[in-house]
Amino acid sequence: MNVAGSPLALSRLLRYPDLSLHLAGADRAARSEAPILVLGEPGTGRTVLARALHAASGRSRGPLVEVDAGGIPTTLFESELFGVRRGAFTGADRTVAGRVELAQGGSLLLDRVEGLPIAVQGKLLRLFAESRYAPLGGTETEADVRFLATGPPDLAARAERGAFRSDLFFRLDVLSFRLPALSERRADLPELIDELLADLSERIARPNPGLTDRARAWMLAHPWPGNLRELRNVLERSLVASSPGAEPLDPQPPPGSRGDRPRRLDEVEIEEIRRALAYARGHQGYAAELLGISRKSLWERRRRYGIP
Repeated sequence: MNVAGSPLALSRLLRYPDLSLHLAGADRAARSEAPILVLGEPGTGRTVLARALHAASGRSRGPLVEVDAGGIPTTLFESELFGVRRGAFTGADRTVAGRVELAQGGSLLLDRVEGLPIAVQGKLLRLFAESRYAPLGGTETEADVRFLATGPPDLAARAERGAFRSDLFFRLDVLSFRLPALSERRADLPELIDELLADLSERIARPNPGLTDRARAWMLAHPWPGNLRELRNVLERSLVASSPGAEPLDPQPPPGSRGDRPRRLDEVEIEEIRRALAYARGHQGYAAELLGISRKSLWERRRRYGIP
């Protein structure tokens, strides 16, 4: 994949092992004008990737306007997004530009798009379909904007059960990328830790002292429910608290962490079987091939551990 000209954030994301498989075509997607939907659990880097895609696009010289989709009250949605013209209603004594107008020539990022109230989701359909909108009290105008959105991995399922408008989902789901949770990328942890520590060291102008063996052991065993955000916070706190030229960092494990206790073999086996099945999208033969065992052996292990 060619990521020449991409910002550091995008090139680093793409360089992590296995993640490039999930982001195949990200550089080409960045250069297109189609909407992009980035799915993943909180803390996996959804917003970071969306910003990087804008910065790697032909609109990088234009603004990136971010909207917390779940943070706009229903009653203020139209005025916040589309703007208000003076005299539109009693009390509208001045013209106020909306987020779409502020994003002209650039990109509009709807962060946490699942938070949009159902009542206002329909108001976005024409904007996405025809790139046209009308400020309150104003005339219809064209929106020269590229749309980006972030959401949870189950956004399609939410649309199926009516918790999110399916027509809006299909408007957004033109180019989509799924960022895996850190629990799905355990093999990547050593490189991720080193990459994040090097990046933090550069950002806060501190020498990179590395980690103690004890710290690295518990970090490789920790489940990281907060994903990359939690990992980065642990490393940043430890680095900021260290003294220049100090010994390797030795952050304490969070409450409930396994610490440096070796993991049970059945725990490791269950996790790797689940990971292989997820990677193979449920294809038993391919999952068995990835694990280096026969289909029969995989079936027997799934039955033993109760893995569906």
